[in-house]
Amino acid sequence: MPPPERDSVWWREECERGDDSGSNQNRLFDALGREEPDVVACKFLVNTLPPLSSAVIINLEFGEEMTQVITTKLKLNLDAEQKALVSRTALAYRDALNHASVVAFDNGKISNGAKLQKAVYSSLRGLFGLGAQMACSVTRQVTATYKGLWTKLKQNAAAIKAGHTKKRYKGLDKAPKYAARTVILNYPRDYSFKPERTVSINTLDGRIKVSYDGYDKHLDLIANCKKIGEAKIVYQRASKTYYLLVSMELETPDINPLTITRVSGVDVGMRYLAVETDLNNKSAFYSGKQARHKANRYFKARKTLQRKGTRQALRRLIALSGRERRFIADVNHQISKEIAKPNSLIGLENLTRIRDRTKSKFGKKASEKQRIANRNKAKWSLAELHGYIDYKANLNGSLATKVPAHYTSQSCPKCGHTSKANRPNKGLLFRCECCNHELHSDLVGARNIAMRTLLVRQDWTSTGTLSMCPDVSGIEAKAEVLQRFSELRWSLDTSPHCSGTPLCGG
Repeated sequence: MPPPERDSVWWREECERGDDSGSNQNRLFDALGREEPDVVACKFLVNTLPPLSSAVIINLEFGEEMTQVITTKLKLNLDAEQKALVSRTALAYRDALNHASVVAFDNGKISNGAKLQKAVYSSLRGLFGLGAQMACSVTRQVTATYKGLWTKLKQNAAAIKAGHTKKRYKGLDKAPKYAARTVILNYPRDYSFKPERTVSINTLDGRIKVSYDGYDKHLDLIANCKKIGEAKIVYQRASKTYYLLVSMELETPDINPLTITRVSGVDVGMRYLAVETDLNNKSAFYSGKQARHKANRYFKARKTLQRKGTRQALRRLIALSGRERRFIADVNHQISKEIAKPNSLIGLENLTRIRDRTKSKFGKKASEKQRIANRNKAKWSLAELHGYIDYKANLNGSLATKVPAHYTSQSCPKCGHTSKANRPNKGLLFRCECCNHELHSDLVGARNIAMRTLLVRQDWTSTGTLSMCPDVSGIEAKAEVLQRFSELRWSLDTSPHCSGTPLCGG
């Protein structure tokens, strides 16, 4: 049965109904449908499609060079006297943060940096002995915190109004409290690098010279980096060690779309944290089974400690939270390192507000299985994984771009038919109701993303401007983008345009 004709009018009606669930999060590997795609067919069909109108593209112009910001972690080799000076400075900085936070709260929860600095600058200098630059850093950090809390409060008010939740956000009920020993340092006023791998750090009692250790690659970058940003001193309680986190801006070569030799798509989820495929049908599945198992262990341990409520249990909760956060970051680093291959254009789903677009049961209506799925979905940081892929790709001479996630798991890559029925019971297996094409659902999503990324590359080549993320905020724009995506095919023999005939209205 041939797929039904779906023009821009059909897509516009779908957008008005809002009936799209994006990429479903239930994942399971099944080695089905490993047939070789016709790569030439994919490229042929992309070249027959009309370009998007200028109103649908967010332009990003590249100059002669691009930059990438990274953070290096350096261990400070402090002697006893230096450690006492750094500790005294860190504690004074923390007390200054809490003082500024209380003043901002008492004066209407100020989030304006100039107003707060005018209110607390003299007291930060006099009461805590901070230098001028550190006092300015305190006010910037506190106002940034309040801006984030105000944003969350507004989002909570919108969610309550839309009926998504009944819980009131309580982040601004009292002044935020700072507990960690951290100090923000500005380069070169508060710190600067010296020869023989030493760094000069400003303290309350003057500057001190400290030797440091770190990753050899990062040490070489520091020696040759042209632009160094601000740094942060952090204290690790377990080892009683101070570290210096330094922000650096690195120059990366400008990327030409004609020199890119590989286009891939990445579908993220929970059963499989990531599924990657390229146009040569080389696929990789990154299982989330072990990660989910460990996350559930952390959840049970946290639940037990919260019931106890003792001081020791609270200490264990803090330590457990740090271990869980580091575990998630480590897994995301490993996956992103494998995905960010050299000389590639990597397609990622635009998952902005994806939880609002996907329907999940919460509260008393949800089963125990649904509660576990919701917990896993909320816990894992998919945005962090996307960020890691992005910056590692830039360092490897590649580029990551985002494409709309709408219908990637419901559209058949062979015939283009889009329907929820293609995934029975929101399923683990994709079976097209038109052409009976069967494939693992995550691989279908990755293939659709890869084809959409190839379309981005075509626009980039023809216009010289890279569309980092097509604008689908309006119904008309969204319908035009989805109509264009619906014409993509993974193989030539199933395409209605295999003879090169133009699209309707094109």
